[in-house]
Amino acid sequence: MSKIETVVDWLLSSNKTVVLTGAGMSTESGVPDFRSASGWWTKTDPQKVATVDALKTDYPLFHEFYSMRIQLLEKCAPHKGHYILADWEKKGVLHHLATQNVDGFHLQAGNKNVDELHGSIYTFRCHSCGRSAAKEAFLAMESCAYCNGRLRPNVVLFGEMLPEKAWMSALSNIQRADVVIVIGTSLEVYPVNQLPMMTKGKKVYINKEIASHATYFDCILEGKAKEVLLEINEQLEKRR
Repeated sequence: MSKIETVVDWLLSSNKTVVLTGAGMSTESGVPDFRSASGWWTKTDPQKVATVDALKTDYPLFHEFYSMRIQLLEKCAPHKGHYILADWEKKGVLHHLATQNVDGFHLQAGNKNVDELHGSIYTFRCHSCGRSAAKEAFLAMESCAYCNGRLRPNVVLFGEMLPEKAWMSALSNIQRADVVIVIGTSLEVYPVNQLPMMTKGKKVYINKEIASHATYFDCILEGKAKEVLLEINEQLEKRR
């Protein structure tokens, strides 16, 4: 039996399946990967940009970086893999999804039960007073209308805590899962990289570059997220 067929067997017998996605899920939508060998991390040091310190001490650089990301995402869209996961949810194959991505593609594709562990780049707030702000105000580099503070996207910066509600929901769902499928993540970012180890269910790892420390997974599928999901879905459709 092939690895794909094994995963299909697990999906069909699972009462609760959870998917956890990372940057590799979005690269096939045209979104640059930050952590691969050719990713943006080789050109831009995240410790200097995606941080509270940068927001406070070099706001023009911080603003330029996130404005560029926002404008880039406007040219991107969910790919077939995103729509497969949304279809699985509609059909009861997938029960919950947690993502490290801030691009909102899972929601755009139609998934409803989504925990955005690193926030969303589509909403904005004042870093000082926490009040909501408009996208246009951030892109125009305006100050907060209430306290004159600096505006920022609602993403988790390096050194910040994850949103508690999203974290607890993802953890609870993974702890109760029969199958957890991890897609497109290097498993390097703490604490999200701890989540796959919190399940007693079967663990599947799908990624273009297999992390050397991923030995605790029950099944490892090396390949691009969309391509592997298409293969799994094809076999799944034959069996349903």
